[in-house]
Amino acid sequence: MGLRFERNLPHQIRAVESIINVFNGLNIEYPKDYLKHYINPYIAHINSSQYSLNLINIMKNNAIFLQPKNSNIIDIMMETGTGKTYTYIKTMFELNKYYNITKFIIIVPTLSIKAGVMNFIKNESAREHFRDEYKKSINLYVVESKKSNKSKKEDMPSSIKAFVEAKNNPNTIEVLLINQGMLNSNTINKSYDKALFDKFSIPSKALASVSPFVIIDEPHRFKKDKKTWKNIQKLKPQIILRFGATFTEYENLIYTLTAVDAFNQNLVKGVIGYVEKNNSVKNALIELINLDGKEAVFKIIDGKTSKTISLVKKESLGKLHPEIQDLFIEKMNKVEIVLSNGLSLRKKEKINPYAFSETLEETMIKNTIKNHFEIEKELLDDRALFGKPKIKPLTLFFIDNIDEYRNKDGKLRKIVEEAIIHYTKEALKNAKSNFYKEYLKKSLQNISQTHGGYFSKDNYEKDELIENEINEILHDKEKLLSLENPRKFIFSKWTLKEGWDNPNIFQICKLRSSGSEISKLQEVGRGLRLPVNEYMAREKSEFYLHYFVDFTEEDFVDRLVSEINEKSNLLIEKEPKKLDEDILKRISFIYNKKEDELVNELGNKGIIDFSKKFINDGYKKLKELYPKAFTKELRKGKIKKAEKERKKVKVRVGKYKELKDLWEKINEKVILEYKVKEEEFEDLLYNFFKEENNKFTKNSISFESKIIQIDKNKAYSTTKEVKNNTIFKSMSYKNFLIQTATECKINIQTLHNVFVKLKKQNILNINDYLNQNTIRAIKREFDNYLFMNSINKLSIEYKKVGVLLHPTKLTDSNGKPLKEINASDIGVYYSNEKVADSYYFEELFYDSDLEKENIKYNDLRVIVFTKIPKNSIKIPMPGGKSYSPDFAYVIKDKDNTKGIYFVVETKDKEEKDLSKEEKIKIEYAKNLFGKNIKILFKQQFKNQKIKDIINELIDNY
Repeated sequence: MGLRFERNLPHQIRAVESIINVFNGLNIEYPKDYLKHYINPYIAHINSSQYSLNLINIMKNNAIFLQPKNSNIIDIMMETGTGKTYTYIKTMFELNKYYNITKFIIIVPTLSIKAGVMNFIKNESAREHFRDEYKKSINLYVVESKKSNKSKKEDMPSSIKAFVEAKNNPNTIEVLLINQGMLNSNTINKSYDKALFDKFSIPSKALASVSPFVIIDEPHRFKKDKKTWKNIQKLKPQIILRFGATFTEYENLIYTLTAVDAFNQNLVKGVIGYVEKNNSVKNALIELINLDGKEAVFKIIDGKTSKTISLVKKESLGKLHPEIQDLFIEKMNKVEIVLSNGLSLRKKEKINPYAFSETLEETMIKNTIKNHFEIEKELLDDRALFGKPKIKPLTLFFIDNIDEYRNKDGKLRKIVEEAIIHYTKEALKNAKSNFYKEYLKKSLQNISQTHGGYFSKDNYEKDELIENEINEILHDKEKLLSLENPRKFIFSKWTLKEGWDNPNIFQICKLRSSGSEISKLQEVGRGLRLPVNEYMAREKSEFYLHYFVDFTEEDFVDRLVSEINEKSNLLIEKEPKKLDEDILKRISFIYNKKEDELVNELGNKGIIDFSKKFINDGYKKLKELYPKAFTKELRKGKIKKAEKERKKVKVRVGKYKELKDLWEKINEKVILEYKVKEEEFEDLLYNFFKEENNKFTKNSISFESKIIQIDKNKAYSTTKEVKNNTIFKSMSYKNFLIQTATECKINIQTLHNVFVKLKKQNILNINDYLNQNTIRAIKREFDNYLFMNSINKLSIEYKKVGVLLHPTKLTDSNGKPLKEINASDIGVYYSNEKVADSYYFEELFYDSDLEKENIKYNDLRVIVFTKIPKNSIKIPMPGGKSYSPDFAYVIKDKDNTKGIYFVVETKDKEEKDLSKEEKIKIEYAKNLFGKNIKILFKQQFKNQKIKDIINELIDNY
């Protein structure tokens, strides 16, 4: 079943009627030569007093008091999500009905918008909708790019040829769709061998010959001083209709449906903003202070400390701050850097490192998925129960790390699928309708089918499953919204912007910054449309888009409200010096006052003088006196902050005395010590350089060769990069050796010995790599090599270097136990089930079902146990990594005479399914606990009960 389009929506009808009325009473001139069967009749509007009068009357009726211009441009302002595309398609049918206009050119700025318009016009439901009303349909011609074949004669693009040569037909309207890039291309402006009508060999001139009506979508993208606008003029449009939510300037603005109108009239969803806060976040900033195309210099301010660090291309931002994970510089030039998450930074721009915390990302994902199922309950379960048409909600995630989502073992994908499984099971427990129960069971049969993604890089990969996902997300709206389809979570990387929308997007989770200060209204625009139900009919109730951001956008809601109010106020400009005609007419119309009476009133009140100049803050007083003439205000509650307070979990403070010794012991400051003979370390270092030397950068000189050539009386240049095999040194070997040894904490003689050995064996001549880039690469790669290899090749020991410093996640600065902590620090899931009597917290927050069972389990031998709060303990690992176990226990021994301390690493998976990194971290944990710290360490895997671990400990103690 296709989408069902509503007829005669008042805001759309008023826009269309306003356009049609522009041409009332104007002379229509029909061509008389042989071209009359191919071109539009001409509506005589330029220099017509009737045209100007029509504009004045229409603008007044729509409460717009701007001066009309003697121009062929007509502006229609409609906010995002209110059916702009539908409105201009209907406008074409109406212009054809009343004035016999048959040929239209739609110009769009981007390929994504082009695809959206094309899909709309080709949609069989839309075609049937307009065919029923007007008894005719649209013939669509799309201008596409094609490779030039220099060996053959080229014909004019077939779409343009077919459009121009299409005869006027009472049963069809001819529409040419072209994007900005194609309009500016040589394809449209060059001469071809075969001319149309034996007269027009240049496409732009052929198009001009039909006297087209031009429709421009997103007019703010087509500025009049740019190339595109000049190429639009080459088409010689008799009328230009500009439809958009944003204008840089108005020409003849005849209709407005502002953002305030759209929200207040419930033509779009309202917005609820969720801000994920982190109370442990410090006032930290990373600022890009300089870049030269090869190196970027950052200033890091964290608390009271400040430092500068330089990075090169492909280098990790983890070097700047430990909170940043899996992020590196992907591209760099002298103007900006582009990070691997798509974020671009220029000089003086800043980011907050805590916004890249894995814990923050995981919490946002799980909160968003949890909220999705709450929305689903209302729109699917409750509606099914009461026999109302069901609405399938969708959730859109904007992410940066594509590989972590696309790869089956990717960290992001695992978090997502674990959360979907968990909340699907929870929803199944509480489902009331048979429909919803079956819907959830179908999801559990194949969790991978519940989510899908679209990323620009997908266009270069040939994977059938991914191709199906992309087609469904981008083009097959009906399939995506089908209740037979379990897909409901969509992932993208800021590629789904203008030109893409789905009416049933109820949530957007923005896991990373979009990279620039784009409009907040534009950000939410992908999810503002009112939803459709299972019968593809639009629903008109009051709905909300739930928008999730992190703490760096705490003012998101306030900024969105401010933007909507400001954008909707047509008269916010420079303060005028006098009461001009536009303001006078506007007040007169809105407040139903005669203009001369209004002037007298304002004079008597001392607001204006005899010449209508404002006096004594007169303009300010005028706005206070007649506010409706100056501002439109957003209705209260249409955009609001989520009213959920950050959940706290209460602590059983009396149990801290039993936990105190264990807690302080695992919080002691320790460092890694490598217990290894120098010759063994030298072998390890040698193997590293032997295996990883392809990751270092040589010092080579390159230059560009520019060749100027003449073709068809035009000059152009080609550039060829020529490599010079000469190797130069940017630093001496001595300085390189000292800096590398210091940076990597390696014995300088050992490092020198390895370099000599590598050179003798023709494996690596380090003299070709004496630069800062190499030092950074050695540090980065050797850290990772150490982590992955030292567990087998080196003896690692931990050495205590200091006592515990308060505060901690469980204590204040005086070492006293906190009465409550953030619930998200001990788990993102919640259950109202009872916790064990010996558990340190009063409520059940957890991260996996296995953890949940641990927390519920009562055992009289357990004195006290606690979930270890996230990021509270960071045990150092080789290569700068860290590790933290999940639980800490104090239990009685066999004789009940003393306590046994142990920590547990809980993995709700089989041991065979652990990643290599997880296995290595567990091995280091075994090394630390029991050997260096008198605390036992235990692993717990899927289907392993905590009581069995406790039994084993007591029996063997």
